[in-house]
Amino acid sequence: MKVVERRRTPAEIREEFERLQREREERRLQQRTNPKGTISVGVDATDLFDRYEEEYEDVSGSGFPQIEINKMHISQSIEAPLTATDTAILSGNLSTQNGNGGGSINFALRRVTSAKGWGELEFGAGDLQGPLFGLKLFRNLTPRCFVTTNCALQFSSRGIRPGLTTVLARNLDKNTVGYLQWRWGIQSAMNTSIVRDTKTSHFTVALQLGIPHSFALISYQHKFQDDDQTRVKGSLKAGFFGVVVEYGAERKISRHSVLGAAVSVGVPQGVSLKVKLNRASQTYFFPIHLTDQLLPSAVFYATVGPLVVYFAMHRLIIKPYLRAQKEKELEKQRESTATDILQKKQEAEAAVRLMQESVRRIIEAEESRMGLIIVNAWYGKFVNDKSRKNEKVKVIDVTVPLQCLVKDSKLILTEASKAGLPGFYDPCVGEEKNLKVLYQFRGVLHQVMALDSEALRIPKQSHRIDTDG
Repeated sequence: MKVVERRRTPAEIREEFERLQREREERRLQQRTNPKGTISVGVDATDLFDRYEEEYEDVSGSGFPQIEINKMHISQSIEAPLTATDTAILSGNLSTQNGNGGGSINFALRRVTSAKGWGELEFGAGDLQGPLFGLKLFRNLTPRCFVTTNCALQFSSRGIRPGLTTVLARNLDKNTVGYLQWRWGIQSAMNTSIVRDTKTSHFTVALQLGIPHSFALISYQHKFQDDDQTRVKGSLKAGFFGVVVEYGAERKISRHSVLGAAVSVGVPQGVSLKVKLNRASQTYFFPIHLTDQLLPSAVFYATVGPLVVYFAMHRLIIKPYLRAQKEKELEKQRESTATDILQKKQEAEAAVRLMQESVRRIIEAEESRMGLIIVNAWYGKFVNDKSRKNEKVKVIDVTVPLQCLVKDSKLILTEASKAGLPGFYDPCVGEEKNLKVLYQFRGVLHQVMALDSEALRIPKQSHRIDTDG
């Protein structure tokens, strides 16, 4: 008797495909309609390092460093698809600095005119500036080249201030793009840049000539291939305003959150620490100005301080929180699939009962030639780490199903989850699983442990248990 794995019917496959397609479309629509926002809070902490001399310390309130918020900026935007080609965009912002502030609101209507381009009309108004009318156009000139043009008319008490910005971009190779930008009117400038983005790095070099700012910029970012998507970056910017060196890092701290920090050291800007948190489509930015001078102590504390705070928070807050969230998700998943798991368990037990006679004949044949005998086989979650000793082991005995798959003293499993094999089921949904096999070949014991989706081929000499000594 041969036991085969149950295959899904065409109707089941089509139903699964349509469900995944609906979920993908819902996620895409939700991402487009979710509000995008930025909150920036500027902190003046120069009193930490630039204190007055001792003769001024008798001034009232000067016993402790004065740390104050000197500027804030809040912006928000939302996109609302009207038709397959039309999208309405509503955005607004509020800003305040040293007691003076203002805000504006903008409305834009974007239409996709063809597969190669789109156009956008923008209308805006604010309390510090008059009405704004703008037109933005995008066009693919060739498969490797595109151009963007933005025209604007800003009305104010001083009259009409026109502005024009044009960007020409070309893909130089698979990972490299070159940009040429010309800006006329408000802060006229000519800028050229080359950006190279690969799986492990991001490199930018730029040169700008303009009024009032001209500068040269070079930056590099290294992307580590780890689960936390860690990135380390550094940049050098020099121009008429001075020289600025910036270095920092960012890391994913949860499924939707990325935390980053950067230290900026420049002349005459001084030393600043910039902390940024990206949470889904929201960005929280905290630039902290530490000193107007190049003080080694400020650079040291700006570099070491965030590292110490991050590792302490990661160990005491973030890891326990993520662990608790994972347990909640697993518990919900277990509750929602409890009936299905019970059914699959019963099907697996029934399949094992049907295999008994076939397995008996296979064992007799293998014993006669001193072939492959499965002594014990376990599938599920194993806990070997002492730090996880409180976690419950969740495994099932799969000795019979594996022996049934032995053919000509060989067992070959492909790169796929073992839960779909005849006589198997998933004993711990959503958790990491392994397959542990103790087998005998030519009278010698062997042992191997494989990951759930790892290919497995036995027997192998490397699995042999050394009993010498």
